[in-house]
Amino acid sequence: MQKTIFLLCLPFLWSYSTFLQAQNSKYPKILSMKERATVIDNLLEDRIKTVLPNLMRSNGIDMWLVISREYNEDPVIETFLPATWLAARRRTILVMYDPGNNQDIETLAIARYDVGKSFKKAWDKEKEPDQWKALLGIIEARNPEKIGINKSEFFGLADGITATDLEELEKNLGEKYASKLVSAEQLAIGWLETRTPKEMAIYPQICRIAHEIIDEAFSDKVIQPGVTTTEDVVWWMREKIRELNLITWFHPTVDVQRADPESFDHLRTFSKRPDANVILPGDLLHVDFGIKYLRLNTDTQQHAYVLKPGETEVPAYLKAAFEKGNQLQDIFTNNFKGGVSGNEVLKKSRQEAIANGIKPSIYTHPLGFHGHAAGTTLGMWDAQEGVPVNGDYPLHYNTAYAIELNASVFIKEWNKEIRIMLEEDAIFTENGVQYIDGRQKSILTIPRIPATH
Repeated sequence: MQKTIFLLCLPFLWSYSTFLQAQNSKYPKILSMKERATVIDNLLEDRIKTVLPNLMRSNGIDMWLVISREYNEDPVIETFLPATWLAARRRTILVMYDPGNNQDIETLAIARYDVGKSFKKAWDKEKEPDQWKALLGIIEARNPEKIGINKSEFFGLADGITATDLEELEKNLGEKYASKLVSAEQLAIGWLETRTPKEMAIYPQICRIAHEIIDEAFSDKVIQPGVTTTEDVVWWMREKIRELNLITWFHPTVDVQRADPESFDHLRTFSKRPDANVILPGDLLHVDFGIKYLRLNTDTQQHAYVLKPGETEVPAYLKAAFEKGNQLQDIFTNNFKGGVSGNEVLKKSRQEAIANGIKPSIYTHPLGFHGHAAGTTLGMWDAQEGVPVNGDYPLHYNTAYAIELNASVFIKEWNKEIRIMLEEDAIFTENGVQYIDGRQKSILTIPRIPATH
């Protein structure tokens, strides 16, 4: 009987699978899980060979220790694990040692297993039951000048060593080697923020997938004005991510600006939104959305307008407001210079924007292995005067950013101020800032092609 039921269901299962394939055919190629693992591991091996040596040498650290216990991971160790590992195992200690004379970096694992292809097991528990003593033996044999550990007061992603592991490390190294411990803050940030040519070859398609999801979410395939709520769109996006075998690093948000007395407020937009705001004709929609794929993250904010009956395009006053947002992007990204701090870029950009009649708010962050990644902070929505320490960190080439900002514009027709909130992913090189998969330069319409009568 069960076999009969299964056979009867086969045509339905086949047709549903075909339906899903057709629904997702508009998206760029998304690799299988097996293919992703190969890409991730190859990218990691390339980074170890091309990025790590220069960073260790430029920071004067000849040994770098990354120490984590299972499910209490240092954010850095996650970027060194093979694709098929979800977490460190027991206590995992990675050792990276520069023997000098431009030799390859030695990569060892004081662990019960090899950690991927590069970090070879260097601890035989049967010969030396104490993991810390095994580490000490590795250090004594190499006698490094500076031993970097991930400890940082201001950069959380470079502060991964736990209090217990630090205490145990210092106790077991003894005075001679404990005195050589230094903060690897700059090394850790450099490792996390640097994007390689091979990573940049795949990043555009990652951003394109995110753009396509937004494009479909903000369409009449998903939104029925007068019925669909902003939360309905959020849930559609969550389901679409899973349907495409992707994940996100934060939950999407969708909100509305319209001709009503409600004023814009950051806290309301991002944490106190109405649970079920029905989308209506004449609404200006805004989305904040990102995916994580091949260990790289996206972060995008775009706008769409719901056409009223009889309208065939976005009203001129909203188009003009949107142009202010694009103009602010141009002012801001043109001020990126290698070696210049985030606070300097923020200050100069705000001054230029105000001089051009724009009311700016800039809160741009690095992007890469994390959504809010390691590197230069360029303003926060509640710190437009600059960000201490993190904003003083200088810009480096071959780094990625979510160019996040808004321009406030008074709309006479609505008798209120609205904000054009934009965020697009970009790479910063010696050639300046380039958007990884372009940027939104006009407001989407719902529907895209108005019906003709």
